[in-house]
Amino acid sequence: MLAAFLDDIRDHDIIAPRLMAERLRLPMSQLAKLARVNRNTMTAKPASPAIQAKLGEIARIIARAAELAEDEGRAIIWFKYQPLPGWGNKTPEDVVEEGYPDAVMDALERMAAGVYS
Repeated sequence: MLAAFLDDIRDHDIIAPRLMAERLRLPMSQLAKLARVNRNTMTAKPASPAIQAKLGEIARIIARAAELAEDEGRAIIWFKYQPLPGWGNKTPEDVVEEGYPDAVMDALERMAAGVYS
């Protein structure tokens, strides 16, 4: 699933912010906020290692969720709308935006192991 998702959001050797925003159905300003980078910097220097690392975190989360859900569309809906256990009413998108993408990946790995809380 990771390869298919990355193929859809990649432009040559980089994750293209515009393609990722389209795939996640987000405006560029929201993707920049989610990645915790300046929108202008993300647009002007999409190949920068810092921006690629932030976008890569998001891509890995979506790809892992897609593996578990067996559907990329469901994974995106989960990411945007499903409250994450242990985080109150915050969605995975909210948690990533707050700077905790590893917590979302940990939650996905717990789900994969059959632990849902």
